[in-house]
Amino acid sequence: MTELLSPAGGREALVAAVQNGADAVYMGFGSFNARRSARNFSDEEFLAAVRYCHLRGVKVYLTLNTLVTDRELPALAETARRASEYGVDAILVQDWGVYETLCAVIPDVPLHASTQMALHTLSGVEEAARLGMTRAVLARELSGEEIREIAERAPIEIETFAHGALCMCYSGMCEMSAVIGGRSGNRGACAQPCRLRYGWHGRADANPLSLKDANLAAYAGEMAEMGVACLKLEGRMKRPEYVAAVTGIYAALLREHRAPTADEQKKLALAFSRDGFTDGYYRGRRGKEMFGVRPETARWPEEWFGTLRAAYEKEDMRLVPVRFRAALRLGEPMVLTAGDGDGHCVTVTGVAPEVARSRAVTAEEVEARLRKTGGTAFTVPDCAVTAEDGLSVPASALNALRRDALAALEAMRTEIPERREGTFVPAERIKNPTEPPRFTVSVYRAEQLTDALVNEGVETVYVPLELLPSVEVEKYRGRTKFAAVLPRVWRTADEEGLREQLRTAKERGAECAVLGNLGHFALVRGLDMELRGDFGLNVFNSAALRFLKEQGLSGATLSFELRHEQLRDISKCIPCEAIVYGRLPLMITENCIVANEFGCRRFKGRCGTVCADSACAGAPELTDRVGERFPVLHAYGCRSELQNGKTLWLADKPEYRKIGLTYARLRFTTESAEECVRVLRAYKGREEYTPKDITRGLFYRGVE
Repeated sequence: MTELLSPAGGREALVAAVQNGADAVYMGFGSFNARRSARNFSDEEFLAAVRYCHLRGVKVYLTLNTLVTDRELPALAETARRASEYGVDAILVQDWGVYETLCAVIPDVPLHASTQMALHTLSGVEEAARLGMTRAVLARELSGEEIREIAERAPIEIETFAHGALCMCYSGMCEMSAVIGGRSGNRGACAQPCRLRYGWHGRADANPLSLKDANLAAYAGEMAEMGVACLKLEGRMKRPEYVAAVTGIYAALLREHRAPTADEQKKLALAFSRDGFTDGYYRGRRGKEMFGVRPETARWPEEWFGTLRAAYEKEDMRLVPVRFRAALRLGEPMVLTAGDGDGHCVTVTGVAPEVARSRAVTAEEVEARLRKTGGTAFTVPDCAVTAEDGLSVPASALNALRRDALAALEAMRTEIPERREGTFVPAERIKNPTEPPRFTVSVYRAEQLTDALVNEGVETVYVPLELLPSVEVEKYRGRTKFAAVLPRVWRTADEEGLREQLRTAKERGAECAVLGNLGHFALVRGLDMELRGDFGLNVFNSAALRFLKEQGLSGATLSFELRHEQLRDISKCIPCEAIVYGRLPLMITENCIVANEFGCRRFKGRCGTVCADSACAGAPELTDRVGERFPVLHAYGCRSELQNGKTLWLADKPEYRKIGLTYARLRFTTESAEECVRVLRAYKGREEYTPKDITRGLFYRGVE
């Protein structure tokens, strides 16, 4: 049966989830998870929570799905070691350094690929399986048919989100909160700027980045039939009563193999909604109807929530059925055998019954005494007693017999498995290169690549794979290298075409492929191209860099969320690159926000070419409440990529030259060809030039 996975942002939410039918819960422990502001569990609370869940047949998944620094990795390793000792069933991860650390320190604990890994293709799931992961959480943006294809062919379990908040950006790819406010969504501190007001034509008069919550209750049975192993409910930041309401409804749908009633749908909306729900992504649709906000007048349904709370606080909604078999014979110790539906079985003995001096105890009386399990997690629907006639036994002895049996059964159900433990070994310190970095450039439009730019000296030109046919690669062969940048988001159905484009790009002279997602590794395998890692891999520590080297990368771009000291201190086992100029990408969205506002003449399914729509090609600007303007660029597949309103500028800062980078990237997006040349000349010290509206990005301040 498909597993129902519920959020546990604290002890009360955990009880609410378990008592209302969750098969598993996901929760934080320490500060290394994607909801740092949720009420995470202390050591004692976490151990008690695991025991509470395991006693009732519920699994516990630990969320360690954030990016961590080198200094934080030892503490994370210790957190993971304790979680293993406490019996956690699996751990969700995003960071490749965390993945490598967990494989070394707790090799027997199953690892799940978090949605923060942005897995949205079968190839990505297959790569996760190759690395030993046992489950992959798919991106929320997939359609039902895409989920079906992956679930039917995947070598590991598939988990999908069924209900709750939708991020505007693909999870793991959002930098908006980090760049604007220093609160990193990749480190569990997202400030949710997508829920604020934005607009076009210089007015912030709408909410074009605020998606409604997903509600896939109507498709729960369908997803179970297609082979989805787990349906996930979002909501670690929401109230425990919300968890109780949503868990109870979805549990009933899965248990009873039916669609939701009108009353259940009404209750889901009453629990929480943003002006209704959406199932757009699941149905393969996009558009303005998917967007909504929580009305300012919305109130929690306190009366209903009070009823839910009163029910789960009794903790008697989720009891473990036990089968009792008791035997009472004169002169022999009483024997009680207890078994549950999971195959656990224990036998305990008590005092020997004596000959009754007055009234003898009956089998019915013994049975009634054994069934009194109030205050425990057990219930006894099946109890059989064999008792010889004329016996006497104290009620206290029967109570002790029952307690001993249930205690032994509880111990078996909560037994912590034996697991190996390894030692955390920090990455070997490698001396930084002392030479200043060589410049690379990335272009968004073919006309940005000119003789003047190449003549200034460019080590590598990064070009989107779909743009390469429009670029004169042959003309510049021998003067610079070309690297084909794979799309940040694509679909399984696109992969044959992408491989063919890669082969063509190589034949034309592109020497490198640039990877930004786990699924890219399958696309480039066997092509014999140099492989470099892009910023989408979120390289945040030395262990991640070491992992990528083992996967065959010859270089990698470090996360632009790192401060320059952190960039400097990463042990660079392969050549490293950092973005030192340009508009930083804030979001990549499945919903094309330009098409939602202006319409799109081109979109008829999924395109794999550069969009020619005039509105999209013109990089329209989204405006926020303080007048900042954010250009919106077209991305592969008629998606949108939101850029920062200010331009990262470090040409006048010497620190970036002294932190061990092999390459320094100038990221060109909205610039003219002439501006591209001026920027490169300025970074090389050949021209006095500074663009308008500059920022130092996160180079000095870093992120929470």
